[in-house]
Amino acid sequence: MIHYQNPKVVTGTLPIVDNRVLLCRRAIDPRKGLWTLPAGFLELGETTEEGAVRETWEEACARAEIDGLYTVFNLPHISQIYMFFRAHLPVPEFRAGEETLEAKLFDESSIPWSELAFPVITKTLEHFFRDRTVGDFPVRIEDIRFHRR
Repeated sequence: MIHYQNPKVVTGTLPIVDNRVLLCRRAIDPRKGLWTLPAGFLELGETTEEGAVRETWEEACARAEIDGLYTVFNLPHISQIYMFFRAHLPVPEFRAGEETLEAKLFDESSIPWSELAFPVITKTLEHFFRDRTVGDFPVRIEDIRFHRR
C-alpha cells in the first residue's frame, strides 16, 4: 500500500470595495480574534477560484467575483500553499459568517497591521497597496520558510 501525504491548499480572496479591503476577524483558532482575508482549505471537487468564492461567502457572507490570481505562497515547513485572488463585490453587502467575529472594510491607513493573523495576509496587503499606486497587479509567488532553532 502506498500512502501519499500532500500539501494542503488554502485559497481566498482580496476583496475590494471602493478602494477598501474587506477583512474578517477570526472567531476560531488558530489566531482567534485577529484579522484575515477570507480564505480556507480547498475542498475536493472544486477549483481554487470556486474555493476562494466559497470561503468569501462562508466567512463574510459576501458574493465575490474574481478579478485574477494575485499571490501564491509556498509554506513547505507546514506543507501548505496559499493562493489569493483579487476580487470585487458587485453588491457591497457583507456580514460576519460562522467563523468570523466581524467583517469590515479598511482603507490603507486604517488596516490593523499589528493585528493581522498570518504573514501571508500582511504580505498580500503590502503588495496590493504598493501595486495599486501604479495600477499593475502582477502575480506574485513567494516561499515563506521558517527554520527551527
